[in-house]
Amino acid sequence: MTKLRHIFAELRFELTRVIAEGGMGIVYEGEQHGAGDFSKRVAVKLIREEYSKIEEFRNNFIGEARLVADLIHTNIVQTYHLGEISGQYFMTMEYVDGITLEDFIERHKLTSQAIPADIAAFIVSRVCRGLAYAHKKCDKSGRPLGIVHRDVNPRNIMIAREGDVKLTDFGIAKALDLMYNKEGEVIAGKDEYLSPEQALRQVTDSRADLFSCAIILAELLLSENIFEASDEIATRKNILELAIPDFNEMNNNIDPRLDDILQLGFKRDRNKRFQSADQMLTALEVFLYGEGYGPTNEKLANYVIDLYSEDGRNAARRWATGATPGLGAHTET
Repeated sequence: MTKLRHIFAELRFELTRVIAEGGMGIVYEGEQHGAGDFSKRVAVKLIREEYSKIEEFRNNFIGEARLVADLIHTNIVQTYHLGEISGQYFMTMEYVDGITLEDFIERHKLTSQAIPADIAAFIVSRVCRGLAYAHKKCDKSGRPLGIVHRDVNPRNIMIAREGDVKLTDFGIAKALDLMYNKEGEVIAGKDEYLSPEQALRQVTDSRADLFSCAIILAELLLSENIFEASDEIATRKNILELAIPDFNEMNNNIDPRLDDILQLGFKRDRNKRFQSADQMLTALEVFLYGEGYGPTNEKLANYVIDLYSEDGRNAARRWATGATPGLGAHTET
């Protein structure tokens, strides 16, 4: 680490702490310095030295950087730069001061409270908004890139301190001319958030990401992933065969309109599912705002602050009564 800090210091980067660590790479919080005391907080994603020497992993990392370079959207973590030092590749990215959706879910479990339904729908709607942009992205000649994220799960969704919801980690995404994990040979994605197409090793399109969004919405509403089993084989079997429940019967606090959205999102035949992220986004926003003023980034930010406060165990109750600190009374839908 000391050697790494020294090398990055020569590039005017200061690595301050490890944010996340995986088998093939590490993400650091850092400061990028420039002239005139310029300083910018960034995230630095570094591929491990041993994997940098393997052409397949190196190409995947470079491919991810190329893919996300022009994805500039408020609901997607932005990538600034791809670099290489002493044979190791790194990306500098937007630093998100906040928590992962996985943390958000675990905090509710720890404090024994349910996530408010409109908060859940709002978060997933913002993910759909980012996906809609990515799915429709074209290259400079106007040719659709055909981007599919393929790994939409709570660990890859961030909630910033300001309430922005951001999708990150396109490391196993696919696109026209950029295909890192060959479909039909391997299963790309986290097992309990796969679409049926992924579980069957079929060629995917953007609709695969929408099945994952439905899984996340159901998990936010139920505090559990309905497909997750004791092992990956059983989990995939559930994704392919488990009877999709009536969510309102499972929890009578779930609005029937949300159940309708989930039923459509969970269609195993992708031709019967939402056909675009825009369609799913519209359905969620009609639920959220069809009868009045609903959640916003600022409201989500205040809710997260309340959730992590000393009296966070009562955050959901305060939200339901319109008494979340920092907010005036709000209209429930």
